[in-house]
Amino acid sequence: MSRHPTDTPPGRDVTGPLHGVRVVELAGIGPGPFAAMLLADLGADVVRVDRPEPSPLGGDPALDLTNRNKRSVLVDLKTPEGPHAVRALAARADILLEGYRPGVAERLGVGPEDCMGVNPALVYGRITGWGQHGPLAARAGHDIGYVATAGPLSMVGPPDGPPVPPVNLLGDYAGGSLYLTTGVLAALLTARGQVVDAAIVDGAAHLTTLFWGMLAEGTWRESRGRNLLDGGCPYYAVYATADDGWMAVGALEPRFYTTFVTLLGLDPGKLPDRADPHNWPELRAVFTARFASATRAEWTAVFEETDACVAPVLSLREAADHPHLTERGTYTPAFGAVQPAPAPRFSATPGTLRRPPAVPGAHTPDVARDWDVPELLKDHR
Repeated sequence: MSRHPTDTPPGRDVTGPLHGVRVVELAGIGPGPFAAMLLADLGADVVRVDRPEPSPLGGDPALDLTNRNKRSVLVDLKTPEGPHAVRALAARADILLEGYRPGVAERLGVGPEDCMGVNPALVYGRITGWGQHGPLAARAGHDIGYVATAGPLSMVGPPDGPPVPPVNLLGDYAGGSLYLTTGVLAALLTARGQVVDAAIVDGAAHLTTLFWGMLAEGTWRESRGRNLLDGGCPYYAVYATADDGWMAVGALEPRFYTTFVTLLGLDPGKLPDRADPHNWPELRAVFTARFASATRAEWTAVFEETDACVAPVLSLREAADHPHLTERGTYTPAFGAVQPAPAPRFSATPGTLRRPPAVPGAHTPDVARDWDVPELLKDHR
């Protein structure tokens, strides 16, 4: 782990379990910023190297919550001074994250050999959609294409409709960011430098491990919406209520199923055998009719405080007001915006929300001083 000092909010000795770890993030979009945010939430001193030009996706950088807890410096990598400044940061860092297409960082002079040449112990994390090698490595892409190619997209959606993209949670963030952070932290534990190649297609494929086992034993059908966990099972599905709301049912275990159907107003002994998939259409029709007879609020009142494994489907704003999440502080207002709190939780070194989203270039002089990188000031405008 790093031995570098880092700035700490007044009154706090430790900002999280990664306190003292220095991270350089070469600015990008999607999974890279989210991965760096995870490290920053857990206490790392993350310096984001922003470009002079605005983000290709636009938006107000002051409201880009994935850049919270970071500091930003402006570096133009197309100038002679730019790559030198990044290498100077890398010389003092523990981890560097980049999300360029393969070969771009090398052409800019900030690839693994360049940065590890000045810091052999550096963990160099690379996040791409297709990975650093393979027929598609140089191809452009986005989350939807990665999860389509890796297989998960084929599993999500109704049986009589198209696959449904689960926004960019499954590819960019689950298959990309989480695997990148796991990789760089594992490499950091080895106390020697190495390159971590986090490809979203690899991570998204890895997420399907359980289902490959079910395929092998013949308990998973490659037909969307006809399996136990993909909405095909009537007691693991979502149902519309009388007011166009939705209730999510996950009554897999027999005892939870019994509670579920009883509270739904049905006699478990008079229903078809749930273990036989041939009975699923009949059960679904019965459950659909019952849920359609009352509002979401009414069904919520029926099932809350029970072990029926039934929950209302909440919007983001509704979720932030849920009593359980409110009690836990899962969502919290900070710096003028409601946002998810750091996760997971640590008993002795909790993560903190100590900085608002980093506006590009706002911390260049401070980072130059704190990291002892005067090269940043030569490139600073």
